[in-house]
Amino acid sequence: QLQLVESGGGLAQPGGSLRLSCAASGSTLDYYAIGWFRQAPGKEREGVSCISRGGGFTKYADSVKGRFTISRDNAKNTVYLKMDSLKPEDTAVYYCAADRRHYYCSDYGGVYDYWGQGTQVTVSS
Repeated sequence: QLQLVESGGGLAQPGGSLRLSCAASGSTLDYYAIGWFRQAPGKEREGVSCISRGGGFTKYADSVKGRFTISRDNAKNTVYLKMDSLKPEDTAVYYCAADRRHYYCSDYGGVYDYWGQGTQVTVSS
């Protein structure tokens, strides 16, 4: 059974950076496409970014394009989300999720089978 644990969240100032990690256990991440999602209070869950199994295909929400970078290190069984030029509107709980059925990734949460517990990101001065 795959388990995902996010880390790296916290408080950042506007314009600052954070790097989130999604560490897997119980199975190798080689077999999974990975997505990052976020949910702010009172808002629906939003797909932020995703990466294919091999890492050659990535996708970003328009709101984070050019600021966030997703990457994966299958040897470390970990996927990262580097977040630069943070804005207050990036404040949310961030979740990673894993999909074994598809090679390419999706920003639709319904295709993902496994979810982490989330990590809080707060952007404020």
